[in-house]
Amino acid sequence: MNINIDIEKLILEGVAISPRQGRLLQGLVEAELARLLSVEGLPDNWQAGEIVPHVPSGAIELELGNNPTQMGQQIAQGIYRGMKP
Repeated sequence: MNINIDIEKLILEGVAISPRQGRLLQGLVEAELARLLSVEGLPDNWQAGEIVPHVPSGAIELELGNNPTQMGQQIAQGIYRGMKP
């Protein structure tokens, strides 16, 4: 099964990161989301293969002082939680 996820925009309010750090964070979010999907699987409500215009992830609280890897994991886990009904 192939899964294509396109995250058009990810807005991080109150987080000052450089464009380079943003690209790194993007890769880390993608990697963690791919890991979650391979370990936990695609949520049942996504099995039909339809296009989903947005994922309601709610507010993702990032812990201050986290390194980019931890931030990427927290963001991806919030997105994954938002994928479930």
